[in-house]
Amino acid sequence: MSQFQPSRRRMLQWGGAVPALAALGGCVSLPAATATLDAPRLRVLAISDLHSSYGRIAQLLAAFRREVADNPAGHLIVVNGDIFEHGNVVSVRSDGVIDWAFMAELPKIAPTVFNIGNHDNDLVTDLHPVVARMRQLGLTVVSNLIDKRTGQPFAPSTADLDIGAQTLRIVGMGTPSINAYPQASREFLQIPEPKAWARENFPAMLAGDGLKLVLSHVGVVDEREYLPLVPQGALMIGGHNHLLFTHHDGATGYMHPGRWGETYTVGEYGNDGRVRTFIREVPTDAPVDAALAALVRQTLATHLTERERAILGRNPLPLSLGDTARKVCVGFADAADADWGFIGHTTLGTGLKGGDIDQFHFDEVVRFDGRLQVAEVDAARLPAILKVCNQDSPTPIDEMTGDFIYAAPRSAGGRQAGRLRLATTDWCARNQRKYFGTTDLDFRDVATDGVKAVARQALLG
Repeated sequence: MSQFQPSRRRMLQWGGAVPALAALGGCVSLPAATATLDAPRLRVLAISDLHSSYGRIAQLLAAFRREVADNPAGHLIVVNGDIFEHGNVVSVRSDGVIDWAFMAELPKIAPTVFNIGNHDNDLVTDLHPVVARMRQLGLTVVSNLIDKRTGQPFAPSTADLDIGAQTLRIVGMGTPSINAYPQASREFLQIPEPKAWARENFPAMLAGDGLKLVLSHVGVVDEREYLPLVPQGALMIGGHNHLLFTHHDGATGYMHPGRWGETYTVGEYGNDGRVRTFIREVPTDAPVDAALAALVRQTLATHLTERERAILGRNPLPLSLGDTARKVCVGFADAADADWGFIGHTTLGTGLKGGDIDQFHFDEVVRFDGRLQVAEVDAARLPAILKVCNQDSPTPIDEMTGDFIYAAPRSAGGRQAGRLRLATTDWCARNQRKYFGTTDLDFRDVATDGVKAVARQALLG
């Protein structure tokens, strides 16, 4: 049984962007006649924010192989940043052996391009050897990140590929959110402000004939500002926010592929000059790449300790990421004697699976620890705060806030009048402008055992 169950909420969000979700690896096989008549000029298979997640990585690789085998068009595979995750103890202890094995297979399936994200030096602080190893594997690497020590880029910001009869210009961009990079690397990273960089560089970089592809590991808030600068008939792939959606601006396609390998997106450059976009699910019970699946089993067996194998509790049924988050929010509110609890979208990695939950999986679900904090607010302000929460429900692109917060009232129900008490993580409290849309909330520590301990109690009792 798949641990990834698209909810009705998510299906509504995808809307007309998803003409089909196949049961087998999330792939669709077109009848031969249709494939011949309507074959696109180029198909792009995109992932972002895999974060050393191993629950579906062998299924994802098999799905890519099937996509290419079942469709006659030329293909490009895109990894739009954040392949690694320092919070995954197996990735750290094994030097990312599974992640590297996955990347080594991609160019054997189709030409592959990698755009550098903020977690791609999680295992090796300096990006230069990371980029060099990717190139040795046959990946094309792009980025606009600069090494402040030398003034030189870690990789070119553009690349030109010939795929079959198609010429493709690729542009790569990284997030300027310096605190999202490993702390040891921040002092030598120079990252352009993305909107200004796009205004200055897109006209020349995206001029001329051929197909155009923009890879932006920046986030939707900035990306929607420079989407109009992308030529009609191009494709832009976003990342960093762990979002899953597709959007169209005339003939231009724009998509965020999701996170943790649970989904990927497909962009097709049509012969009519329009880009079409699709979302594919990667079920956990889909066919796997046998060699990579064996490596995952072997690596976990070698590097997981008794502590990480320890069963923390049992979850009767799998939960979506949003439902997992809201259950944690209830726990926060109850633990802090608050009316409402809040947690950041990317503080969580994936939804809680069904069955026995060990420490290793729990740490995939709740990625970061921290302190629980509370603030008081007049009830009249609550609707404005809740308006930016729970953006796993259908959200217009111009209302998306990127890495949003989930919210839920305490188990007894939140009060509706007077002074209300809000509970959240110290990370969300420090970044309240982004998450709550304000800067005047006075958050203070509340006595608990910490974010992970409270979340564990909420999810597993």
